Amino acid sequence: MTTRGIAPGLLLAMPQLRDPNFERAVVLMVEHTDHGSFGLILNRPTSLRIAEVMNSLDVAWTGNPDAVVWYGGPVMPGTGWLLHPPSTDPADEGVITVGPGIELSTSAEQLRALAARPPADMRFIMGYSGWGSAQLEGELVMSSWLTADATPELVFGTPPEQMWEAAMRSLGIDPTTLVPAAGVH
Repeated sequence: MTTRGIAPGLLLAMPQLRDPNFERAVVLMVEHTDHGSFGLILNRPTSLRIAEVMNSLDVAWTGNPDAVVWYGGPVMPGTGWLLHPPSTDPADEGVITVGPGIELSTSAEQLRALAARPPADMRFIMGYSGWGSAQLEGELVMSSWLTADATPELVFGTPPEQMWEAAMRSLGIDPTTLVPAAGVH
């Protein structure tokens, strides 16, 4: 059974969430079920170049040589994910539609295809954020997170250093008025 309202969507870290992995994080929630949750942090670019990672995998990278890898979360940091706008390839095996205008590729075939013809808005993300059964619900009750809609404009078109504030403002919240506090208010 899937809980509605969390995935697909965004989790926005509240100021009281002091875990360095998630401070001011914007997490794209891909899946949320009774068994657990899976998401990718969107606003943490690294200094590692995609070309370096692709070369280590013997995959030809034809995109921007300065494109960087993004940090998706602390779980399995050696695992890679490709976040991108919808593909025009009708035989997209290993592609998950996360929401309107947002897809996630998970297969080696898609990795090779997208590395050969990378869309301008593609993000190569390593690692992910995960929660066990009922863990995320507990964090939501403790006011550690807010939920928001995931739009392609926010996901692909907002600079990472502005994403958290832009996502908060999309909810009608002025981030400067947030005060760290726990519990339901």
